[in-house]
Amino acid sequence: MFATLMLISKKLMEFAPNIHLLGMFTVLLTLCYRVKALIPLYLYVFLNGLIEGFSLWWLPYTYIWTILWGLVMLVPKGLSPKWGAFVYPLLCAFHGISFGVLYAPAQALMFGFGWEQTVAWISAGLYFDVIHAIGNFAAGLLVLPLYEAMKKIDPVVKKASSRSTKNANRI
Repeated sequence: MFATLMLISKKLMEFAPNIHLLGMFTVLLTLCYRVKALIPLYLYVFLNGLIEGFSLWWLPYTYIWTILWGLVMLVPKGLSPKWGAFVYPLLCAFHGISFGVLYAPAQALMFGFGWEQTVAWISAGLYFDVIHAIGNFAAGLLVLPLYEAMKKIDPVVKKASSRSTKNANRI
């Protein structure tokens, strides 16, 4: 369900290049389901390839979203809402601004770019990465309200959240 929601949200936002909810969904699902968040994440990547075509552009998607997932996994569980309101949008923005850099290794390997060509490719896309970061930051502001809603409607998330809060209070 979440993979489909991610895909539909991306398709609906295509009128605004590099502005989408994928980073927000990645952070939200990682907060809610931790390792199991990789299931909808990779289903989304597969569905995106299925609909748009499994071409060379698709290959970096197999690792780019996992990097954001990994960053969120490094954030301590039970982070206070005060810190979360700051950290989660910034993680989303960081992923957006670094998208070109994350994509570049695959681009260099697929097209035989040298160091200078790779740097030029990253530089040429920096404007779009800035737009991506701003959009991701704005979408990242939705993470905490949606996480609170998920705790109310999904018993699995509620149970995991209460354990995280208890463990955080011990520290």
